[in-house]
Amino acid sequence: MFWLTRRKIRKLIDTERVLASLQSAELRTSGEIRVSIAPCFWGSVERAADRAFVRLGMAKTREHNGVLFFVVPSRRAFVVLGDGGIHARVGQAFWDEVAAVLSEHFRRGEFTSGLVAGISKAADELATHFPHDAERDTNELSDEIDIAGRS
Repeated sequence: MFWLTRRKIRKLIDTERVLASLQSAELRTSGEIRVSIAPCFWGSVERAADRAFVRLGMAKTREHNGVLFFVVPSRRAFVVLGDGGIHARVGQAFWDEVAAVLSEHFRRGEFTSGLVAGISKAADELATHFPHDAERDTNELSDEIDIAGRS
């Protein structure tokens, strides 16, 4: 394991491309998608993802349709968390499919491609269950990529 600085993370992951993917995805759905990238740390990736989900306000969306991609590149680890509104409609099998997409890319060190593909897959499903409504929808959460615990 190695520690990643913000600069190293930005070299490893094309944050501009990931941000563009997020913004494009959210044009198709009322759902909210965020990405949090963490440096190496000791402990449970799942617990850290749960804390990031709360810290970033993912559970505060009107329709409980937030999705968080929590990534620890130094460990080639990630967690994808969906709030209750989307999880109730797609079930665990869907999250397993998204995880498989990310895993395929991450094994090869292709973090940007993995995130873009995972975001696209999540957005497709969000758009099915929570389509974009130009009159009602607002961007409830920041699109900014959370790096090293700072949004």
